[in-house]
Amino acid sequence: MSRKEIQEQIDQLKMDYIRIQGDLDKLEAVGGRVSPLEKTLERMESELSKLRDQLANIEE
Repeated sequence: MSRKEIQEQIDQLKMDYIRIQGDLDKLEAVGGRVSPLEKTLERMESELSKLRDQLANIEE
């Protein structure tokens, strides 16, 4: 993957993360079940970490 492709994936994940975090906040406010969303956010954090590592290891 190129640097640009990795950065695009990171940007997309960040947008999705923000959207899901907002959904989680709304569910918490109404007493909804949040554990599935929390697990999704954890998976996204892991994926972001991997992508950032890949980005750091690419030679320009």
